[in-house]
Amino acid sequence: MPEGDTIWRAARDLNAVLAGKELTRCDIRVPKFATTDFTGSAVQDVVSRGKHLLIRGGDPVDGWILHSHLKMEGLWHVYARGEKWRRPAFKARCILETDTHQVVGFDLGFLRVLARKDEDDAVGYLGPDLLGPDWDADEALRRISAQPDRPIGLALLDQRNLAGIGNIYRCELCFLAGIHPLTPVSDVPDLPRLVDLSKRLLEVNKARSRRITTGAMGRDQLWVYNRERRGCLRCGTKVAHELLGDNEMEMRDLYYCPHCQPFP
Repeated sequence: MPEGDTIWRAARDLNAVLAGKELTRCDIRVPKFATTDFTGSAVQDVVSRGKHLLIRGGDPVDGWILHSHLKMEGLWHVYARGEKWRRPAFKARCILETDTHQVVGFDLGFLRVLARKDEDDAVGYLGPDLLGPDWDADEALRRISAQPDRPIGLALLDQRNLAGIGNIYRCELCFLAGIHPLTPVSDVPDLPRLVDLSKRLLEVNKARSRRITTGAMGRDQLWVYNRERRGCLRCGTKVAHELLGDNEMEMRDLYYCPHCQPFP
């Protein structure tokens, strides 16, 4: 499931082969942008912004941006030129090629082309990026605390508060802090510690291919997420599985241990 660490790795890998390179092919397979062609233009850099990935090219001021979000099933692959793709071609939404590599975006949740000047309009609403150079713990705390009655399980997932936490981290962070996800923000015992833990958890996982919150490299790498059939890894209690969201369109799976995370 793509979360901030997944996008950070994707941006790192794409930047390694695209930054400073001139595009020899640009094939955008989204109807609205199908005629857009940046062939001959150089990529400046590739960066992550929370769960968003930005490929910046052309002039630093008047250039362009390919803005993508993976949603649930999207991913970016890097191939050497001529290497066989690991996904079917009909799933490709964007193909960028240089003299040495090919970058392919498959099943992207959305992909759009922006003018460089419009970057802030696209992602400026996001809170401090947990894995970005703009990380500001005090600002994240201020934003979360602005809605004291909101359940912490919703506040953590809100990208306007802090950018990069997805559903897995939301559940695991609440477990590690020993708090029920429906606990109001104002009742969280040590909110600064929770924000700091969020930062540390994503940092330690950003270079890993598999997400680990337990410290174990084996089979049991998560404490409660998706463990409703196996029980809490700490105490063995049956893990509760519910749905939580601000509205019916935003409902997400919620996992917690009723014993380790009692309702306040």
